[in-house]
Amino acid sequence: MAETLSEEERDELRKELAKVEEEIQTLSQVLAAKEKHLAEIKRKLGINSLQELKQNITKSWQDVTSTTAYKRTSETLSQAGQKASAAFSSVGSVITKKFEDVSIRSIQHSISMPIMRNSPTFKSFEEKVENFKSKVGGSKPAGGDFGEVLNSAANASATETIAEQTEEETH
Repeated sequence: MAETLSEEERDELRKELAKVEEEIQTLSQVLAAKEKHLAEIKRKLGINSLQELKQNITKSWQDVTSTTAYKRTSETLSQAGQKASAAFSSVGSVITKKFEDVSIRSIQHSISMPIMRNSPTFKSFEEKVENFKSKVGGSKPAGGDFGEVLNSAANASATETIAEQTEEETH
C-alpha cells in the first residue's frame, strides 16, 4: 500500500502520525497528573491500598451473591446440608439404639450369672477344680476361695521339695 500512495499523501499521513503521537504524549502527562492528584486526595481522606482492596472485594462479593447461579447453588447446597444433617441424625439414632441394646444384654448377662453357675458345664468344671485342689493340697474342705487353693498348692509343692531333699540326703 505504501507504494500506491502519492508523495503528498505520505506527507499528510506523517503529519497526522506526529499529531497523534503528540496527543498521546499529552494525554499520558495529563493522566499521570490526574493519578498523582487522586493519590493526594486519598491520602488526605485516609484511604489506603488495603482499604481499597477490601472495598473492591466487598463489591465483587455483592455482585457474585446477586447472580442467579449463586442463588441456585446456595439453595442446592442448603438442601444437601439439610439432607446430610438428617442422615447423620438417623445414623446417630441407630448407634444410640445399638449401644442401648448392648447395655441391656450386658445387664441380662450379669443377671444370668447365677443361672450359669448352676449349669452342668460349670458344675463339671467346678468338680474338676475341686479334684485338682484335693490332689495338690491334700484333703481340705470344699468351697475354699482361689487364694486358699493357691496357698495349698504352694504348700504342697514346698512339702514335696523338702521331702525330696531329705530323701536325697539320706542316700
